[in-house]
Amino acid sequence: MKVILTQDVPKLGNRGAVVEVAEGHARNYLIPKGLAIEATKGRIKELNQQKKRQEQKQQKELEMAKRQAELLEGKTIKIITRAGKAGKLFGSVTNKEIAKEIKNTFHIEVDRRKIEVKDPIKALGSYEVMVKLHPTVQVCLVVQVVAEGS
Repeated sequence: MKVILTQDVPKLGNRGAVVEVAEGHARNYLIPKGLAIEATKGRIKELNQQKKRQEQKQQKELEMAKRQAELLEGKTIKIITRAGKAGKLFGSVTNKEIAKEIKNTFHIEVDRRKIEVKDPIKALGSYEVMVKLHPTVQVCLVVQVVAEGS
């Protein structure tokens, strides 16, 4: 019997896969537990359309990330903050502040969790940060930290 898996099933397949299983296994275990549904022509067609829409969505996201990467590549953002006499900051520059400044400067919404800072920014100066716009697209950005009133 052919079934469409609605969840990942160990040793059988991943969600959305169409697999052939014994009829008793399907009727007594997979379907009652909600792990699979019977694979009819209509459901298989619907599944294929769903996969196609998902692929189109992922392609659009990738294209958008590439356009954003072109805008951000090698650019510098300036963050103004309070600092002591020796150039040491009161606190540190956070990913949230960097994301806010990217939005203000370039009008690009970036999730703060997608910004990678190697070491905490706790002093004035220029720092390179990595921004992951998509699993396959990442861009390097320079963050220049400047003291207030300079």
